[in-house]
Amino acid sequence: MRVGTGVRAVAMLFAGGVWAQGPAPAPARAVGVAPTPPMGWNSWDSYGLTITENQFRENVKVQAKSLLPFGYRYAVIDEGWFLKNPQDRPSPEKLQYQIDGFGRYEPVPARFPSAGAGETTSFRALGAYVHSLGLKFGIHIVRGIPRVSVAGNLPIAGSSFHAADAADQTDACPWDPTNWGVKDNAAGQAWYDSLLAQYAGWGVDLLKVDCIAARPYKPTEIRMIRRAIAKTGRPMVLSLSPGETALGDAAEVGQLAEMWRISNDVWDFWATHKEYPHGLGEQFDLAAKWAPYTQPGNWPDADMLPLGHLGPNPGDGPDRATRLTHDEQRTMLTLWSMMRSPLILGANLTQLDAWTLALVTNRDAIEIDQHSHGGRQVEHTGDLVVWRAEKDARTSYLAVFNVGEKPLVVDRSLKDFGFAGQGYRARNLWEAGSVATVDRVDATVAPHGCLLLELTAK
Repeated sequence: MRVGTGVRAVAMLFAGGVWAQGPAPAPARAVGVAPTPPMGWNSWDSYGLTITENQFRENVKVQAKSLLPFGYRYAVIDEGWFLKNPQDRPSPEKLQYQIDGFGRYEPVPARFPSAGAGETTSFRALGAYVHSLGLKFGIHIVRGIPRVSVAGNLPIAGSSFHAADAADQTDACPWDPTNWGVKDNAAGQAWYDSLLAQYAGWGVDLLKVDCIAARPYKPTEIRMIRRAIAKTGRPMVLSLSPGETALGDAAEVGQLAEMWRISNDVWDFWATHKEYPHGLGEQFDLAAKWAPYTQPGNWPDADMLPLGHLGPNPGDGPDRATRLTHDEQRTMLTLWSMMRSPLILGANLTQLDAWTLALVTNRDAIEIDQHSHGGRQVEHTGDLVVWRAEKDARTSYLAVFNVGEKPLVVDRSLKDFGFAGQGYRARNLWEAGSVATVDRVDATVAPHGCLLLELTAK
């Protein structure tokens, strides 16, 4: 790609010299937990249900050494840490669970040896290890209460209630065989209070809750979880899955959670044309819809980054290197950054190659994700998609994407994107050292590729 002296008619937010207002964001609330989009690593894309303590520790060692200096702070164990036999997930009747006397899931000591080293089985020691590295600790759960706890009508810690009092046995997650939903009553709140007290004791800093943001959307349970977090007194990011979260629920989820998914799971495809999984190319329209809702403490989540090596047991598909090309990987990180999505890596960090490490630690892309403002799509015409975001009063970011299958020649005036007529100092953020004075974008963009510029008024 080249930047000439010179980018064509853009849209649609710019009219009469003024950027039009987007949708109103959720009312502001306390933002100390996530003032910028959370960054980190999650086990799902490489380990699925099967992560062990040794595998987790080996990954977070790399994270602390190579990624934490760039802001990748959260280390998250995804689904299935309480399953004794996760390989039997396709046959739910065979599943065996690790559960305490109050019906709450615990980590399986055979998989997480430090979990069984104390008086109770817990993630306390593993959480402390993560914190000792300067990282923050996260776990995944599915909303609700374990069916096996309900079958045994186990007591709910800290209350006079039992599991059957809290369980809504008419409400099952459509794809998860482990839990029942929770009633909107005192017993249901007591259940979530007991759960979050347990997690706070483990040192959990991020809680990813599944089957709650969409299909079905469960605002009552989100409220119960939010209240339970507050009662612990421990700051904790609440992340909601899966998507597509409805735009009509944006204000409500923004009051209740720091992160929420904008789509179903995204894997390493350009496009799938299916509800599950989504591909990178199918995120553009969703990103454009949700970008206006970003604000400190509220981060629409475009999902994890399935980059690098995905294995040995990915949550979807075979052990593999990512299917995304280098151009597509740059496009993914650029789009995520321009919309200010959380950046959560899915790679097996113990097999992190130099190219992928350089990609995800690009300081300019991270700066856009963490500190830009006003990110928005300003044109989508045919195969051309253009985004703009602001750094400060003099400097903006411009991302030019080719979502087509052939190279795309772009020759456009910066005025088309709302820039003033004078020349701008342009810095190509994916090609270090490429600097020019421009009033146009003149470039050939590779299929599924992008151009990312920092433009500073002279």
